[in-house]
Amino acid sequence: MNAGDEFELKVTPDRFLTVRYAGASGDFNPIHLGEEFARQVGLPGRILHGLWTMAQVARAHTEALGGPDRLERLAVQFRGLGQLEEEITVRGTVREVGSGRAVVDSEAVQAGKRIIRNGEAEIRLD
Repeated sequence: MNAGDEFELKVTPDRFLTVRYAGASGDFNPIHLGEEFARQVGLPGRILHGLWTMAQVARAHTEALGGPDRLERLAVQFRGLGQLEEEITVRGTVREVGSGRAVVDSEAVQAGKRIIRNGEAEIRLD
């Protein structure tokens, strides 16, 4: 692994994802589950759970860089509303490598909008 290396993960959340994730996470907020409710509160429809989206960023790092046991730290900024049935692209770029660790910058983009930005991960290399 070298500074400047890049990776990408594409994932398309299906229309039932928020229902499954609500059960797994315990987050039953109606903005994730009720189409009509979400529209009533000014959203374009049901939106993805932010933590599910963050999990896709973590997944991109672990699949590209050696497995989940290597992810030491992950921080992101949530900056947009993830939509169902629209492809999300997670991109990462290795910023620096040294002392058995790599620092990686990342973002998640959907429909041309960054829904996660300023992602930073620390990956253990040994």
